[in-house]
Amino acid sequence: MQANDDSTRILRSAAWIWIGFLIGMAVMDSILYLPQIQRLAAQPILQAPQTLPPRNPRPFGILMPVLLFYTANGLMAWLFLFFAHWRGIKQQMGRMYYPMMALIISTAPILINVLVVPRFPQGPLSNAEGMALRQLPVLFVALALVAWEFKLEHIIFFSVATAALELSLIALDTLVNANLVVFLFIAIIRSISFIAVGIFISALVTQLREANANLTHYASTREQLAVSRERNRLARELHDTLAHSLTALSVSLETVKAYFDIDLEKTRELIDTSLAATRKGVDDTRRALRALRSSDLEDLGLRLAIQKIAMSAASRFALDLELDLQDPMPSLSPDMEQTIFRITQEAVENITKHSQAQKFSIHLSNNGPAILIIQDDGIGFDRKSKEATGHFGMVGMRERADLAGGQLKIESEPGRGTTMVLKI
Repeated sequence: MQANDDSTRILRSAAWIWIGFLIGMAVMDSILYLPQIQRLAAQPILQAPQTLPPRNPRPFGILMPVLLFYTANGLMAWLFLFFAHWRGIKQQMGRMYYPMMALIISTAPILINVLVVPRFPQGPLSNAEGMALRQLPVLFVALALVAWEFKLEHIIFFSVATAALELSLIALDTLVNANLVVFLFIAIIRSISFIAVGIFISALVTQLREANANLTHYASTREQLAVSRERNRLARELHDTLAHSLTALSVSLETVKAYFDIDLEKTRELIDTSLAATRKGVDDTRRALRALRSSDLEDLGLRLAIQKIAMSAASRFALDLELDLQDPMPSLSPDMEQTIFRITQEAVENITKHSQAQKFSIHLSNNGPAILIIQDDGIGFDRKSKEATGHFGMVGMRERADLAGGQLKIESEPGRGTTMVLKI
């Protein structure tokens, strides 16, 4: 699917290059032939025949082959563009679609060039060199299409076949066959150049595809490794939480069974302990299940994920909320986004559980370093004593910031709320 999409994009680009080249040539021809047309238009219509130019004696006669050249080329270029966008013909033709498109863009310019350009009035681009110039850029595009999709032998065939087609048409045209030697020389030089350039393009495309395949394999390997690590992490977490809780509950229930007929007071105490262990196990299980689901950060992006956390907390605990989140938020690396999101999540959790705040605010901007500021008007805390015990998850947040190369600063005093600033 990816290769087909790439081929379609290349065909559409080739069509626009063809159209753009025709526009440029039209501008150049208008500059070259406009003075000649103006001179002829100023001459009397009944002027003696010997004073008229040998070809195309009237302005319309000059314009006729020029208009024919651009009309025919333009129709073929727009037809090529139409086919490049028409999915139906691509599905119907299957494997023949791309060769047909390459055939159109390689043969149409040659046919139109040889049959029409010799009828042009005398000018810098009506000779052999001019004819080569009028088709060479489009043929280079055709060469790139062939080199992108086909092998080296096809490139050689394209180079030789286009030269043979042009020489055959020139040999049959009485207006240009006198210059057949010149055209033969140009065709040989062009064929050699096309083969050399085609080999280079083919080698480059091969390396690009190999690099893309290696990147795809590398991405797949990293994804599998990430899944494996996540499974191992969840296995460790379940072992350290749920398994321990269930083991403690089993031991406690065995003790209850032993004391049931001996000491009712002790039995009630053990049952209460068992219930507490059960509730803790349930909480641990729910937390592990939440970890298995995709996070809001992955689903919504950083700004909307933070907005959702803040608004949900404000709604559940009836808090006033002030949000100032930069929109649009410049792109950050996944590690930076994960760090900002998790620290915000932990800070909001602390506000709702411990701060007894009435309102809180979150500011996030990225005008150089990303800056996250979270403030509340809660009871605050003694910063030194709380950090010493790891209370409120401050140590964990600081570790996250350090691992991501950021700096976390927390200011708080009893009765004056808390301000947290993260720069990353």
